[in-house]
Amino acid sequence: MKGSDTEVNLAVNLAEKYTEINPKFSIAISGGGSGLGITSLLNGQADIANSSRPLSDEEKQQFKDMNIELKTVVFAEDATAFIVHKDLPLTEIDLPTLGKILSGEITNWSEITDSNLPINIYGRQSSSGTHSFVKKKLKIEFSNAAKEMTGNAQILEGVKADKSGIGYVGAGYVGHDPAVNTAFKILKIKETKTSEAYSPIDPNTINNSLYFFQRPLYQFVLADSWEKVKPFIDFEKSAKGKKMIEEHGYYVIEKK
Repeated sequence: MKGSDTEVNLAVNLAEKYTEINPKFSIAISGGGSGLGITSLLNGQADIANSSRPLSDEEKQQFKDMNIELKTVVFAEDATAFIVHKDLPLTEIDLPTLGKILSGEITNWSEITDSNLPINIYGRQSSSGTHSFVKKKLKIEFSNAAKEMTGNAQILEGVKADKSGIGYVGAGYVGHDPAVNTAFKILKIKETKTSEAYSPIDPNTINNSLYFFQRPLYQFVLADSWEKVKPFIDFEKSAKGKKMIEEHGYYVIEKK
């Protein structure tokens, strides 16, 4: 299993728990971004790709050209959280302003707060599903000055140490343990300056699809590998698997 850094911690813990139940099951898990996971399927280097985005049209064509059949599993719902240093006098932000910050149009916090600090953006590489997701939702190109980090942990550490930093991470990565949230703040997001602001770590907000940056999490499985992978997928969908998904700050998808 390779792919999304958003999903990697959860996947590792699910696999650890499942191999306790079924010791004969063996799985190696790594991150690197959704794009890397999908490419690994194409190259025969993985059976499962974790992805925080759907396949692109180009990727669909590549699988078709290579006669590779996939099965798609949507196993959870995630939200992307935007974080700033705990000392920055900001608790919520509207979409137009956020877009201007991430695209480099607004470059100093003094334009929207009382702090006169140049803004430092902590983001992901272009292979990241979260990078693509944020860019598409805001309809922007990221500023060339944005720092490209390899995953949630690097972004989190960067913002915690930088009073002028802003970054984006999987809400599941930061939302399940309030005790670790003392060095940074999770911003509430509102669509316009006058609309209501919503938090990505509020279950009611996510369950009612009110948060602008929420999305399904995918697992793409090679059809040829399905029989050996299916017991693990079944475990993810079991009561124990669902409980673990929720404990990691994600939300279980219930088919209506």
